[in-house]
Formats: sequence, C-alpha cells, structure tokens
Amino acid sequence: MVREREGFSAFLHDRVIPIGTVLLAIFVLWYVFTVVLNAPFERDQAARADTELSTIELISNTMVQKRPILPAPHQVAVEIWETTVEKKITSKRSLVYHTWVTLSSTLLGFAMGTVLGILLAVGIVHSRVLDKSLMPWIITSQTIPILAIAPMVIVVLNAIGISGLLPKAVISMYLSFFPVAVGMVKGFRSPEVMHLDLMHTYNASRSQVFWKLRWPASVPFLFTSMKVAVAISLVGAIVGELPTGASAGLGARLLSGSYYGQTIQIWSALIAASLLAAFLVMMVDIIGRSVTKRMGMAA
Repeated sequence: MVREREGFSAFLHDRVIPIGTVLLAIFVLWYVFTVVLNAPFERDQAARADTELSTIELISNTMVQKRPILPAPHQVAVEIWETTVEKKITSKRSLVYHTWVTLSSTLLGFAMGTVLGILLAVGIVHSRVLDKSLMPWIITSQTIPILAIAPMVIVVLNAIGISGLLPKAVISMYLSFFPVAVGMVKGFRSPEVMHLDLMHTYNASRSQVFWKLRWPASVPFLFTSMKVAVAISLVGAIVGELPTGASAGLGARLLSGSYYGQTIQIWSALIAASLLAAFLVMMVDIIGRSVTKRMGMAA
C-alpha cells in the first residue's frame, strides 16, 4: 500500500504536475495574445463609432469576435464541440467526418511508407552498392519541400486516371518512408560483431542471420521510427489535400477557413490534427511496447 502511494505520488510529481503547468502556461499566454492581437480591431471600431471602451469592455470584446485574428481557447472549444457532438458524423460540416477522410489517407500512406522503408533498409544493409549509391539519394529526397512535390504528384497521378485517396497517400508515403528507412538501417546493423560471428560459426545462411538476429534486434528501432513516421504521414495527408482543392479532410477545412477568413474553423482543424497525431503516436507506442514485451525486451 505504501509503495502504491509512493508510486502514485511520483507519477504526479514527474508527469501530471509538469504537464499541467505547461498546459496552464500555454492557455494563459494564448488568452494574453488573444487580447493583444484582437484589441486593435476593437479600438478601430470604437473610434469609428466615436465611443470609448473601458479596459474590461475591450478585453471582453476581444474574446467574442466572429472573425478574430487569434480566437480565444473557449471559442475554439465551442467550435470543436459544435462540429463533433452536435453534427452527424456523415455531415460535411462535421469535424469527425473530415478527420476520418484525412485519417484514411494517413494510414494508407503510413503503411506504404513503412513497407518501402523496410525494403530499402534491407537492400542497403545487404548490398554495399545500394549503401553507397541509394542512401545519399534517400537523404537528398527529404531536402525537397513537400509543397513543391505535392502538386506534381497530384497532376501526374490524375493524368493517368488515379485520383481520390491514393495521391494523398503517396505524398504521405514520401514523407514517412525516410525515418523508417534510416531507423531500420541502424536497427539491422545493431547486432554486435560477436553475435554475427557466432551465427557464422553455426554456418547460418544470410536469411537465417536476418530473421533470427537482425530482424529481432531491429524491432525497437522500427517502432521508434514508426512513431515519427505516423506523425509526419499525417502532415503529408493534410498537405496533399491542399493542391487538390479537396472538399473533405482537415486540409480542406484549413483551406476553406483561409478563403473565408474563418480563423476559428482553422484553429479547430489544427487542434483536431494535433490530437489525431498524438493519438496515432500513442497507439504506435502502445503496440510497440506490447510487441517488445512479448519478445522479452525491455519496454
């Protein structure tokens, strides 16, 4: 009982209190900047009406603007509530609907990127030619801005009759394969020389060395890389929705919000995207811990 209390106390001290403090600081700063950025509009409106605003009136007015420069946290919370709870999930005004559209392309692109990254890592580790020639190009590919590549991918795939989910997934794959490839190369090369020598002593084939030594050793690296890949895959899916002029998805919500000056809609979509990214990373982490635990590795 004493140990449980000590463990709970340590959890509060190490996790809950620091996170709560950071969140509180963020909300305080958010409200402060809401007043600072929205106040000029209120002063301008008061000057045109030839009236004076007290400090309290000025602050309260900055919190309820319909198209603020920076919406207050409670405005974003109300928008999220209205577009998730009060709307049917099949409605195009539902944030859940748009989140699902983006999630679909994210997961497809993440799966494709993970498979591609693993295959590239296998080739690089087992071929010196690929190691010297392919790895530099993989690194170089990530220096090209995704905003420049996305329209090209969309146009090329549309030209051959491919549209909808797949083009966005390809953009997600382009971003997500890199951390997996780099992480798995390191993972496949993580076994010590003495372990490799022992496998050679047993006259193990290259495939046996791979499946019985290299692959198990690379699993922790795989899930670490996948946590990065799934988050960046979501970014790719959102970016992929921008040049297509899509009518659905979080990217479409951001785009329509910017067209019509709906900053509250923009911020609600951003918060939804961040929560989705956190959820995806957490799920990958949970699966990774479960797999490594079953394999007898430290979680």
